[in-house]
Amino acid sequence: MADRQRIHPVVADVEAPAPQTAPLVPPGSFRSDKGHPPPPLPPLNTNNHRPPPIVPPLRNDKSSRSCLLRCMCWTISLLVILLILVGALVGIIFLAFKPQVPKYSVDSLRIGDLRLNLDMTLYARFDVKITATNPNKKIGIYYEKGSKLSVWYTKTKLCQGSLPVFYQGHQNTTKLNVALTGQTQAGSTLMSALQEQQQTGRIPLDLKVDVPAAIKLGKLKLPKVRFLVGCQLIVDSLSSNSLVSIKASNCRFKQLKL
Repeated sequence: MADRQRIHPVVADVEAPAPQTAPLVPPGSFRSDKGHPPPPLPPLNTNNHRPPPIVPPLRNDKSSRSCLLRCMCWTISLLVILLILVGALVGIIFLAFKPQVPKYSVDSLRIGDLRLNLDMTLYARFDVKITATNPNKKIGIYYEKGSKLSVWYTKTKLCQGSLPVFYQGHQNTTKLNVALTGQTQAGSTLMSALQEQQQTGRIPLDLKVDVPAAIKLGKLKLPKVRFLVGCQLIVDSLSSNSLVSIKASNCRFKQLKL
């Protein structure tokens, strides 16, 4: 037994560093049951850092288009209804009152003065008698202020006046005396043309009437409108201080202007 070797316990050096061991899985290839971890974020650059752009929410084009179509349909429907109502109202008025166009005629034309002035302007003074007829049984006409009645030779206005303010009742005929005066430039040329035309015995003149008037339907007075009337005259002469002979007269109610 004395020959047996004794085994002495070896005391480990507790201060010695633990041996380094390599990781079983290399970095970046770690995988768990929950999936891959997100990759590491790059370092922020505090000097040039900008917030991400704000993307506006997408619009629903179908809903906007359908809303626009509904608005258009409502607008068209309202316009159609309004036109139908206006047409029905006009039809009722036409059937109830049976409106007729007023009639006008030129009875006489007297040349008060027609002379050439020293400044070579042509001075003219005409006296015109007009007959205005309202053929309507249930419609009256108010002739308002601001009317214009003028006599023209070709495209030159010789003189101008205005109609009196009055009310014309149902189926009424009114005779009007209107004095017209005017002064025209280039009188010598115009006088020569009138004298040359007078030798033929047929001088064409145009009488233009522009009258603001208000229509009365029963007891209702409508807003003001304008009567435009044109009369084509053929006279034999333009001698001063004489009643000329009207060889032809044609008056037409041109239009009703709002």
